Amino acid sequence: HGGSVNEMLDVARTALERYHDVAVDDDGTLTFAHGGVVCAVQGTELEEGLPVLNLTCVVAWDLPGEDVPMRVAMGAGEGLFGTPRVIRGEHGWDVTFRYAFPAAGLEEKAMGTLLMLVVGGASSMRAELTSDPQD
Repeated sequence: HGGSVNEMLDVARTALERYHDVAVDDDGTLTFAHGGVVCAVQGTELEEGLPVLNLTCVVAWDLPGEDVPMRVAMGAGEGLFGTPRVIRGEHGWDVTFRYAFPAAGLEEKAMGTLLMLVVGGASSMRAELTSDPQD
């Protein structure tokens, strides 16, 4: 018995509340901020007994410069859990970072470690992308 999506979201919330203020939306989505990165955790059940948590982090928005997609592709935040996406917004580049994982059976400590690895990665990516180029 691995637990339901709601149970997994409860575990995630308890884990995250050690480090952050966590808001819970009506649909169960958890939202929190970490060093300028806004994050949301949503749960879905891929199939019976297989709850999956999706963590989406908004790394930055309205980033100036033509080279943002290249900088992300060239490994801003190399070796991190998750997949970055770069979208051309009206006022610049919006960068998000997503990670989905099967959550059944994860204890609070392990869940917290995993979520913080992803969030920490999104946070370092933000630092790299928002710092002034050194040239």
